[in-house]
Amino acid sequence: MTDTTLGTEAVRAAASRLQHAQRSRIPCAPVRELLPDKEIATGYAVQTVLTNDRLAEGHRVVGRKIGLTSPVVQQQLGVDQPDFGVLFDDMGCPEGEPIDVSRLLQPRIEAEIAFVLGEDLTGSVDEESARKAVEHMVAALEIVDSRIAEWDITIVDTIADNASSGLFVLGPERIPLGENDLRDVEMTMVDQDENTVSSGTGAACLGDPIAALVWLARTADELGAPLRAGDVVLSGALGPMVPVMPSGTYTATLTGVGSVQAAFTA
Repeated sequence: MTDTTLGTEAVRAAASRLQHAQRSRIPCAPVRELLPDKEIATGYAVQTVLTNDRLAEGHRVVGRKIGLTSPVVQQQLGVDQPDFGVLFDDMGCPEGEPIDVSRLLQPRIEAEIAFVLGEDLTGSVDEESARKAVEHMVAALEIVDSRIAEWDITIVDTIADNASSGLFVLGPERIPLGENDLRDVEMTMVDQDENTVSSGTGAACLGDPIAALVWLARTADELGAPLRAGDVVLSGALGPMVPVMPSGTYTATLTGVGSVQAAFTA
């Protein structure tokens, strides 16, 4: 058996393990143990298999999410760059409708800025072209999830697992990006008892959420899957993620951007 064949079979095996965890609702062991190398590219190869399988099932890609935008989290996983995952049409949850927690395995929630693109982002993207491509921004809550038991993840595991994606909720207020300095956005997230469970600023997201968008646009273009008009891009967290509690309600307020709420079933 050649190294190439071994690598291909390992990637497929890792994808199958993650798919079984999702379908059975039973978290699995880390997939890194199945892979002959622990390279970031191998993680994306697994993610691509999962993406293609979902497309074959009839789902649509509606955008991307950026992860690992916090320097603290990067240090924990021993990396110096963000990662990204794919948003599908069945991951968006309408604000105001309770989210069924049985759809999730080990959910956590974090507040972000969502960029909705009005035009494609290809080629040599910089801050100016990224800002020009954004049709509007909205406050967002991302419900991250891991198919891997107890969140025992390395960078390869989380990339393979679609960057630990789960669901997302967009707020109702559509705000023009313009020249707004998103580093100064202040985020506060409270629970149903008005207890503050997370807080932070735009600067916590790779120094500037626009920098995260530029990174994603360049990376996606290099991989041959550029960002397109209509895509939703989740910026990455503005503060710490927190575990989702059954029957919990979480409301995030982002200054200058708006508010967004997610409620969960028992």
